[in-house]
Amino acid sequence: MEYYDIIIVGAGPAGSTLARALEDSGKRVLIIDKQAFPRDKTCAGWVTPAVMASLDIDPGKYSVGRTLQPIRRFRIGMMGQSAVENDHGDIVSYGIRRCEFDDYLLDRAECEKQLATAVKSINRNNGNWVINDQWQAPLLVGAGGHFCPVARLLGDGPGKHETVVAAKEVEFEMTPEQARACEARGDTPELWFCRDLKGYAWVFRKGSYLNIGLGREDNHRLSDHLEAFVEEMKQSGRIPSDLPGRFKGHAYLLYAHANRPLVDDGVLLIGDAAGLAYTQSGEGIRPAIESALMAANVIKAAPDYSALSLQSYGERIAERFGTRATDQQPGFEVPEWLKQPIASTLMRSHWFTRKVVTEKWFLHQEVPPLEVAV
Repeated sequence: MEYYDIIIVGAGPAGSTLARALEDSGKRVLIIDKQAFPRDKTCAGWVTPAVMASLDIDPGKYSVGRTLQPIRRFRIGMMGQSAVENDHGDIVSYGIRRCEFDDYLLDRAECEKQLATAVKSINRNNGNWVINDQWQAPLLVGAGGHFCPVARLLGDGPGKHETVVAAKEVEFEMTPEQARACEARGDTPELWFCRDLKGYAWVFRKGSYLNIGLGREDNHRLSDHLEAFVEEMKQSGRIPSDLPGRFKGHAYLLYAHANRPLVDDGVLLIGDAAGLAYTQSGEGIRPAIESALMAANVIKAAPDYSALSLQSYGERIAERFGTRATDQQPGFEVPEWLKQPIASTLMRSHWFTRKVVTEKWFLHQEVPPLEVAV
């Protein structure tokens, strides 16, 4: 049986960032993921300059041979009414393809990797976690997304939350004919809020690729809302009339409504496995990256891997993202006053859609990048 200091389950942005941040710790790290990389990942796919800074990624170098769509504008509206377009001037975000981005991050992580390998068993033996009766380590990190087996280990598996947000999306490379017919612009992602404000849809062009999707907190009507949105976008010419392939689904927890424990003896959760997606937008890449960096610092400083020694990780998460409330209603974190009829008026306001929806809820521009050393 192979021995490691740390086993990370999940090779997405959270897991690969943690592994890279631990490279100077002298610890032997293993990443396990059920899929081979590069792999498709259901996600709208954009990252802010803050994420690029925290990851120490040079956009110019990353863009060589990969999709990196600069974003300077946003087009925001409520379904059934006209959209408002705001020009932010500078680059406020980048469009990426997760199959490329995640593979890039994983390739940078200099640790041992077991890809295309499902976690079939997790057992405890003499203070170590034993995975698949093959690998063992005193510290097990869950970074495998919403359905992470390590989260289930802590007694908190899928189906135990009423506030799971479900989303469906499709991403494909447009033909020249489709590209000419598509009125959506690469530097201007479109966000369309459902009229009941329980979710939103998006149209996001990244060079020759187009990503279309919709996420809501009431999964049972997701397909109906998606079908109506896609038809509306086709009729208005925002997207091509002939979309290929099926829409793929995924799920995640919004931070303010998740109750997943973050640590236990020899266990720590990061990223979507911990339920860290921003409550206002559902965006999870930045919280995943930042949670991994915070976890790395706690792991390096911890005298052991007891829950007590790891507890400062939970404290750092609360300091960075706020304290989770236990009495909030399910769904995206939209203020009650916005759920009134005034919402349709506000969604026509350049000031509100720019300062509140885009810059505060989606881009978190008031929050500086998290450095590796915190």
